[in-house]
Amino acid sequence: MQRLPRWITQHLAAFRALLALTVITGILYPLAILAVAQLPGLSDKADGSLVYDEDGYVIGSSLLGQSFTDDEGDAVLSYFQSRPSAAGDGYDPLTTSASNLGPEDVVDAQPDPALGWDGDENAAQSLLTQVCERSFTIGAREGVDGSRPYCTPSGESAVGAVLGVYYSQGTGGDVTRVVSLNEQCGTVESPFLAVYEGTEVECAEYGEDHSAAIVTPIAGDAGGDPAVPADAVTASASGLDPHISPEYAELQAGRIAAERGTDSGTVLDLIDDHTDGRFLGFMGEPAVNVLELNLALDEEFPLT
Repeated sequence: MQRLPRWITQHLAAFRALLALTVITGILYPLAILAVAQLPGLSDKADGSLVYDEDGYVIGSSLLGQSFTDDEGDAVLSYFQSRPSAAGDGYDPLTTSASNLGPEDVVDAQPDPALGWDGDENAAQSLLTQVCERSFTIGAREGVDGSRPYCTPSGESAVGAVLGVYYSQGTGGDVTRVVSLNEQCGTVESPFLAVYEGTEVECAEYGEDHSAAIVTPIAGDAGGDPAVPADAVTASASGLDPHISPEYAELQAGRIAAERGTDSGTVLDLIDDHTDGRFLGFMGEPAVNVLELNLALDEEFPLT
């Protein structure tokens, strides 16, 4: 019997291996994982931990956060609010991501005055200004002091309190000029600080280059323990975290009680009932699932 050429036998062997691996890894293994995923206790997580309303419609997932805002992006006051999200327009699973802004991102890219923040695509708020603005907004909404270190009120909001300091010898010597980098001329009556080391502080002129200045954040007189907790003003790494801290939930209790026609103590009890402890008793921090808490809120105190 005549043997097949060597190159043919090699290709046949490779083809058989391809078929075998396709069956094992492409069919049998996925089917086995699917079967395991249907075991009691696992099936809900495998299906996405979907949450249904009383009519059987999917309204979310206990694993994915969502915003409780109106069409204008403003908070719906009768619901607990989630933390910020940098995933797309907020909590978009298809664009899960962080902002990639770090603690040294403190200087805004100011907008063209003729276009404003919404119209100038090259303008960008620093992480510090975003935190300051969120803290100011939440403080006003919850009736507490929204101030925090390195932030300063600016108009109807707040910005990072950051100076650009010019020295006679580059990084040292006498102070020759000081600019409030996040307060653009025309948007404020005067900078948040009048004088720095004997030099009058200027507002920032649009288009002026301050790369030669030494960036100098100013802590201010805000306390070191802000009333608005950190998770209320910063996004999670994935942008999809469905939880908030018990502290942020408790901060919202007074507003929720007023909107729902009940007392704060009852709302605080509801928060306690929906607070998850540390994993295995020692890993992570206690957290509150916002969707589940809001569903319980609707059940206990339905909106009329």
